[in-house]
Amino acid sequence: MGKVLVLAEKPSVGRDLAKVLNCKEKRNGYMEGKEYIVTWALGHLVTLADPEVYDDRYKQWKIEDLPMLPEKMKLVVIKKSGKQFNVVKDLMKRNDVSEIVIATDAGREGELVARWIIDKARVKKPLKRLWISSQTDKAIKEGFRNLRPSSKYDNLYKAAQCRAEADWVVGLNITRALTCKHNAQLTAGRVQSATLAMIVNREEEIKNFKPRDYFVINAKTKGFTLQWRDKNNNSNIFEEDKANKILLKTKNKEGNVVEVNESAKKQFAPALYDLTELQRDANRIFGYSAKQTLSIMQRLYENYKILTYPRTDSRYISTDIVATLPERLRAISIGSYKTCATEILNSKINAHKGFVDNSKVSDHHAIIPTEERGKISLLSNEEKHIYDLVVKRFLAVMLPPYEYLQTTIKVSINDEIFVAKGNVIKSKGWKKVYDRVDDLAEDEDERNSQVLPIIKKGDKLSITSVESKKLKTKAPARFNEGTLLSAMEKPQKYVAVDKVSAKTLGETGGIGTVATRADIIEKLFNMFYIEKNGKEILPTSKGKQLIEFVPEELKSPLMTAKWELELELISKGKKNPRNFTEEMKKYATELVQDVKKSSDKFKHDNLTGKKCPKCGKYMLEVKSKHGVMNVCQDRECGHRENISKFTNARCPECKKRLELRGHGEGQIYVCTNTNCNFRQKASSFNKRFNNKNDKINKREVQNYMNKMKREAEKDINNPFGELMAMFNNDKK
Repeated sequence: MGKVLVLAEKPSVGRDLAKVLNCKEKRNGYMEGKEYIVTWALGHLVTLADPEVYDDRYKQWKIEDLPMLPEKMKLVVIKKSGKQFNVVKDLMKRNDVSEIVIATDAGREGELVARWIIDKARVKKPLKRLWISSQTDKAIKEGFRNLRPSSKYDNLYKAAQCRAEADWVVGLNITRALTCKHNAQLTAGRVQSATLAMIVNREEEIKNFKPRDYFVINAKTKGFTLQWRDKNNNSNIFEEDKANKILLKTKNKEGNVVEVNESAKKQFAPALYDLTELQRDANRIFGYSAKQTLSIMQRLYENYKILTYPRTDSRYISTDIVATLPERLRAISIGSYKTCATEILNSKINAHKGFVDNSKVSDHHAIIPTEERGKISLLSNEEKHIYDLVVKRFLAVMLPPYEYLQTTIKVSINDEIFVAKGNVIKSKGWKKVYDRVDDLAEDEDERNSQVLPIIKKGDKLSITSVESKKLKTKAPARFNEGTLLSAMEKPQKYVAVDKVSAKTLGETGGIGTVATRADIIEKLFNMFYIEKNGKEILPTSKGKQLIEFVPEELKSPLMTAKWELELELISKGKKNPRNFTEEMKKYATELVQDVKKSSDKFKHDNLTGKKCPKCGKYMLEVKSKHGVMNVCQDRECGHRENISKFTNARCPECKKRLELRGHGEGQIYVCTNTNCNFRQKASSFNKRFNNKNDKINKREVQNYMNKMKREAEKDINNPFGELMAMFNNDKK
């Protein structure tokens, strides 16, 4: 019996598998034991070939050479990863290796990573699949006891391959077409274009919004306030005359209590976290970007092994996980979680449909704690924040509902109806997990609630005042990273589509995937299509113009939803992959023709008076996520210079973040708050800061170094991350 070769996606995961499989001999790019050899990719080792591999003429970007439609797509080894590819290939071909276990991430892209390596290595050996949702020793052992035949995932691989090839054909053709046509660095793709279009459309809505005046009327009586309502229970009055008439009619009049309703209400805990919901909450509560949250989650899953697989789109667990809940609860019975965890353990766990539902679990269940008790003291602040969110949500779903008594009082004042609402808490239930109000999205009932005295129907109320308040309707809010994630997940709520299309978008989970949305947003920033003002996301002139140039269908979320439906059918063996690829080639041809025929012109409206030191053309001023820079307008030159950067240093006057401007001795800190005038030379500021907080700084530096070490470990997994991000982010 030969040895089993296990292929992981990253070195850190490979080391975890090697430990469990007793592979103690460290070699160059792999670890070996008596029965198993464990090796790893570095993310992708193999990718689709660039256009110039098919034809030398594609080395030059010329619009007349488009579309590029290779008959058969070729695979190439990524140059930076060639050494590791050769290690993996040689291991696969070793005579004593009789079987290969695919242990890459359990999902569509993970399947692609492994199959492309095996395909490129031209190996024909028996294949099995490890499919697990957490990296604990227990989960790994259980997974190896239940290895699945790789043939079960053949269709998943075909779907992944179709996605990659379609994104190559559509993405590279439209990107080259737009870039050549307008001589500007422009990229487009089905996910990034649809996302950018939503941001641009929202900006247009805000620009065209005309505020309307409206009035609300409040009546005060002893101890509480009532609000006027019409027959349909609306409080807004858009005609001033009508508001004045109600005021005249009700002033100095007595109130008559016509109805007192008391209803017992129950509110169940929100569902468990999937990645998008976690990214949303982390952005709302802590201001973390989507990319940052995914990176933190990845560390908690891979390095600390205290949370389960992050790239999930499910908010439920399956019935087979229920038996493991007591062990998971014991693992988190520490610190502030101990009381609630013990309460659940001491009673019978109610595995209700609110969090246990097999039909709502696809590749992976919701993000929950593992059975491993971690050392929370080792976590950085940001890691503690994310861990805290997941643990509290996990506890909340197993606790009783929040119960309260809602009282609604209807009062007639000279035949006009006024209403007051009040809540009395009967049982805090799951809400006792949350000690901070910020951690909970505000509930409508609670927002309008007030303390009400005991009142009966038929009581007379002395009204002390009736007043109207003039307000204005508000324009739609700009997106922040949290709300943009919501829009990507449920675009049917943000763009006008018919009922059938809305259903399609709902079934496919929106645009992008939970694993790639953060990267898509990051790419829009990196390409200078969007910028930030505080937390708000605004489109740049470049972003707005790109959306004007991009063909209509490509910027519709419906197109990417249709793709996902087709890919889902392929993954289930219900659609021929070849047909899908041919459809994509035809579509790419149509897109290129649209661009060629277009009479649109691209204009740089952010030109500076400074010339590029490399090519002499005028530079463009752009805002990145991290500061301001000058970029050469010539895409082939690509010269960049930093002008200023946002720092984590805080203004001593208003506590807002400081911006660092200039170079060398001339560097100054400037407050980002436009209402604050703080400016100080960097050398003076740093001296003052260092002298005051020497001990604190040392601690901060140590924490930062530890964080960088973890990031470095993560980067080992994918040293060409940025390079791949530019090409792959929009593919998924």
